[in-house]
This record gives sequence, structure tokens and C-alpha cells, in this order.
Amino acid sequence: MDIGIAIPLIVGSAAIDSINPCAFAVLIFLILYLMNVKNRMFMLKIGLVYISIIFIVYFLSGLGLLSFIQSIHLTRFFYYFTAALAIVFGLLNLKDVFWYGKGISLAIPESKKAIIQKYIRRATLPAAIVLGILVALFELPCTGAIYLAILSLLAEKNTWFQAIAYLLIYNVVFVLPLLFILLAVYFGLAPEKVENWRQGQRRWLRLAVGVVMIGLGAIMFYI
Repeated sequence: MDIGIAIPLIVGSAAIDSINPCAFAVLIFLILYLMNVKNRMFMLKIGLVYISIIFIVYFLSGLGLLSFIQSIHLTRFFYYFTAALAIVFGLLNLKDVFWYGKGISLAIPESKKAIIQKYIRRATLPAAIVLGILVALFELPCTGAIYLAILSLLAEKNTWFQAIAYLLIYNVVFVLPLLFILLAVYFGLAPEKVENWRQGQRRWLRLAVGVVMIGLGAIMFYI
């Protein structure tokens, strides 16, 4: 992979992955709850732990999947499989723009939301760690196809050390919007405004994710 192509592709894909409604929603609900029961500094600490755990779990999951893809010696087959999967998931996101909840929808499973709510209400550092792990795993149906496609691209086109470097870049970009929201609320932005923005832009966020997934899959077939 040429570095001139790789960096924009990695950063752009990570940026789109990062704006998925799943991770946004959990962080906003966590902030709203903490603002009502704790002080602002405690909210910042819990939020930083939550975001750090998401970063660690996502990065380690990426390393594990990258190792698996390269070890099975079917990187080319897996590469095209994930390219096709990205396109399918992109089409599902576009479907959700107009018919959310009908048929297959890409979201945190309803059965898992009660577990997430339980750990939000505990409002402790250990609970934030568990919450970060759960959200990193449960949100994979939302935009996991982007991550998997990028991992396949890295496994196919890069050395191991190059792939790790790109993976670090991806995950840093992935958590930046969450960090921005947390700091904005800490410095005075009302979390209700963030939630209203999320609700109002949810369809457009899904549209952006869907278009990028389809585009990423098409780029992978092309290069």
C-alpha cells in the first residue's frame, strides 16, 4: 500500500467509524447520569477511563484479528470477503436511513442495552472499565465492517510493523470524537445539547457511514 493512499484511507475510515451512533449514545448517557449524581471532575475521570478502555480493547482486538488473518494464509480470500462485507453493511446502513428497525438493523442488540444501563448507573471506575469493554464489543455490529475491512487491507498490503503503526493511527482517530465530547461537556457544554444533536443527526451519520463502507469496499476491489 502506498503511504500516500494509506494515511488518508486509514484516517478517513477511522473518522467515519468514530461517529457511529452506538459509542456516542453510551458516552452521552454516561455523562448525563454522572452530571446528575457526581461532580464534573469525577465525570471527567470516569469518561477518560471509559474512552481509554474502548481504545485498548479496539486496538488489541485489531492486533488479534490481524494476526489471525495473516496466520490462516488466506489473506487474499479474506481480503475480498471483507470488501464484499463492507459493501453489504454499507447498504444496510443506507437502508436504516429510511427504514430503521425494519429487517436487519446495525445497532447494539436490544438484549445488551440493559447490561450497559446497569454499569452506567453504578458510576464507578471498575464499572467504567467493564462498560468500555462491553461497548467496544457490542458496537461491532454498527460499524465493525469498516474495521474488519481496514484490517484485511493492512494484512494484505503491509508488513507487520507497518500494519501496527497504521492500526495505532486508526484507533487514535477513532476515539478522538469521544474525547472531544467529554472535554466539551467538562468545560461547560450542556450534555443535553450533545444528545439533541446526536438525535437530530442520527440519519445523516448513518448515511455517511453507509457511503464510506460502500466506498471502502469498492476501493479494496479496485486496488
